[in-house]
Amino acid sequence: MLFDICFLCTIDIKFNILFIKFLCVKNMINEEIALQFFTFELMTFEATNYIRYINEILRPKQTEDAVVLDLFAGCGGLALGFEAAGFKTIGFEMNGAASESYIKNLGSPCFPVKLEVGYDYPLADIIIGGPPCQPFSVGGNQKGIEDSRDGFPIFIDAVKRLQPKVFMFENVRGLLYTNKWYFDLIRNELAGLGYYIEYRLLNAVHYKVPQNRERLFVVGHKSSFKFPKSHYEKTTVSDAIGDLMTEFSEDSKFLNASMDAYIAKYERASKCINPRDLYPDKPARTLTCRNLAGATGDMHRVRLKDGRRRRITINEAARLQSFPDWFVFQGNETQAYNQIGNAVPPLLAYQMALAIKDCYNQTLRQPTEQIHRHNQIMYKKLTLF
Repeated sequence: MLFDICFLCTIDIKFNILFIKFLCVKNMINEEIALQFFTFELMTFEATNYIRYINEILRPKQTEDAVVLDLFAGCGGLALGFEAAGFKTIGFEMNGAASESYIKNLGSPCFPVKLEVGYDYPLADIIIGGPPCQPFSVGGNQKGIEDSRDGFPIFIDAVKRLQPKVFMFENVRGLLYTNKWYFDLIRNELAGLGYYIEYRLLNAVHYKVPQNRERLFVVGHKSSFKFPKSHYEKTTVSDAIGDLMTEFSEDSKFLNASMDAYIAKYERASKCINPRDLYPDKPARTLTCRNLAGATGDMHRVRLKDGRRRRITINEAARLQSFPDWFVFQGNETQAYNQIGNAVPPLLAYQMALAIKDCYNQTLRQPTEQIHRHNQIMYKKLTLF
C-alpha cells in the first residue's frame, strides 16, 4: 500500500489524494497517516526535481568570448548566472569571505578591494553589479545619496571609463520609491553616456525561484533588449527543501519558550494573519541578512512535526535563494548567511544573463546620435556629478 502511495507522487496530485482515500477505505488503513506519508514523499520527489535542475543548469561553462566585469560582486550569485550562460567573469568584492566564496566556487578571479571612482579596471565587454543597497532599502534608513555606502558613482564611473556594449545592475525596490528622484538622476547620467536604459521591477518567484523577492533590474544597451519571460507557476518551499525541512540534528537551533513569546508579540504588532513560518506549499518570504543571520522576530524557520520550530540551515537558505548544492560558502555561519541574503538568486541571474547575451550578440546597433535624441526626449536634464 505505501509503495502504491509513493508511486502516486509522480502523477496527478489532486486525483491521487482522492485515490489514496479510496485505498485507505478498501485496505482499512488510517487515512491521516497515509496522507502524511504521501505529503512527505511528494515533498521529497518535488525537491529532487528542483535540486537536480539547479545543480545541472547552474554550472560555469565558458562558451562566449565576452568578458564580464562584476562590481560589488558578493559571493557570486549574479556571476554564477552569467557563467552558467557561458560568460567569463571578473569580480570585485571588498568582503574577504564573500570574495573567497566567489573564487572557490566559480574558479574566476575576484579582487578583495574597496572600489572608488577612478579605479583602473581590466578591459571588459559587459559590466554587471549590485551597488550597495543599504542606502535605498526599505529595511534600512533610506539615506540614499547621503549614505557613504552608495556605490552608484563608482558603477557609473566604470561604465564611463570602459564603455561596455551592455551593462546591468540590480538593486532594491526602494530605489523606485522614497529615492525615486535619485534613480532618475542615475538613469539620466547613464543615458547621457550613449545607452538606451531599460528597467523593470522583477519578482524572483516569477522566474522559478522559491522566494518572493522584488528587485529592480536596470539594463543599458545600444541595440534592443527584452527582459526574460516570467513564469507564473511558482516553485514552493517544498520543491526546494522538502527533503530537509523535517530533519534536525544536535546542532539545530530551536526556538525556546521566550523566543516563541517574542515572535508572537512581534507578529501581533505586525498584524500577521498567519505565523511567519515557512509553509511547504508556498514560496518563501524574501531572504535577507537580517532574517537569516539574526535572532529576530521575522527569522526564517520551519515547524517540525512535533510542534517545535528551528531556524533554517545554511543549506536550506542557499536552496531557497537557488544556489546549487555544490556551492560552498566560505567564512563562519553568520558570514555565510549574510552572503546568501545579499546575493542575487543565481537562477534569476541566469535568465537575465541569457537576455543580456541575446542583446550583446545583436549586430545591428543604433547610432549614438539617435540614442541621444531618444534620451533627450525621455529624460530631464539632471546630473549626478
